[in-house]
Amino acid sequence: MSGLGRRDFIRVVAGGAVGVMGGASLLAPTTARAASTEKPRAAKPAETLVRELFATLTPEQKASMVMPWAHGTEKGGVPTRLKTHNAPPLGKKLGEQFTKAQQDLIRTTFKAILSGEESYERISRNGKWDNAGTFEGNGVAIFGDPTGKEPFSWVFAGHHLTLRCDGNSQPNAAFGGPMYYGHSANGHSETNVYNYQTKHVMSVFDMLNEQQRKQAVVVGDPGDGAVALKPRLVAKPPAGVGYAELDGAQRALVAGVMRTLLSPFRQEDGDEVMQLIKTNGGIEQLRLAFYKDNAEKGNDRWDAWRIEGPGFVWNYRVLPHVHCFVNIVGQA
Repeated sequence: MSGLGRRDFIRVVAGGAVGVMGGASLLAPTTARAASTEKPRAAKPAETLVRELFATLTPEQKASMVMPWAHGTEKGGVPTRLKTHNAPPLGKKLGEQFTKAQQDLIRTTFKAILSGEESYERISRNGKWDNAGTFEGNGVAIFGDPTGKEPFSWVFAGHHLTLRCDGNSQPNAAFGGPMYYGHSANGHSETNVYNYQTKHVMSVFDMLNEQQRKQAVVVGDPGDGAVALKPRLVAKPPAGVGYAELDGAQRALVAGVMRTLLSPFRQEDGDEVMQLIKTNGGIEQLRLAFYKDNAEKGNDRWDAWRIEGPGFVWNYRVLPHVHCFVNIVGQA
């Protein structure tokens, strides 16, 4: 599955930042999909599906996969619901504790937090799920109580993947908390399902002038995992070239990158991201940096790229394989 070509990408983002600020607009449907006359069924929100799953759980299942909202904070630690995981969040795989009907409901819930089947194919690494191997090799946990007005978070995690939905229970945080996705293939390879994201970011670098490139290039490592997930809520600018320092065409491309990054996820989550960016000072506060471990590396062999601003981190490690950590929070 390939991403948009450069010419198509520029055409998509020609509307600039104005279109992006409305939320995570989806890319145009395929001809076959657009030509279909079949009336789609009304999809249920993911949060409704979480409640349906909760209602089917046995006491034994609840004991093993439903935890208190504050789980993990007993000794001052980070709540388990806000951690990024590289395996099932509470240790047990879907195939080990859920019936086939429950697994189908979990899959439907997972798809409901995405924008469509194409996004599902990418997030699942074309159905291979990286080292998880199968959908059933991932895991899920519920924190809190989804049945009423109490806060809750449904966390789906496996190898190179942590996504969640929480009905906006976690205040001032997009996606319900930090997000993680990755793929074992080399990030510069066409076989990597997220290679299209790096191509779109590189299209911005290609348009930078010499002075802007000096600002954008950083020799070093932005970190990975929890180290990379500390968004600044202060005025001190992070590394890189600022959106406010770009011309109109360059800004349009950065706005298009934002659209590309948000397009795999459901629109309400993308809308929340853009609202938090606005609350934290606007898209003008974002900066884009390209990292490599030595200055001699060619510009087609970045080790990482990072978009950052007040309360916003999209940290994408390209080599040796893709790790992407995202954390977007509002002002306290």
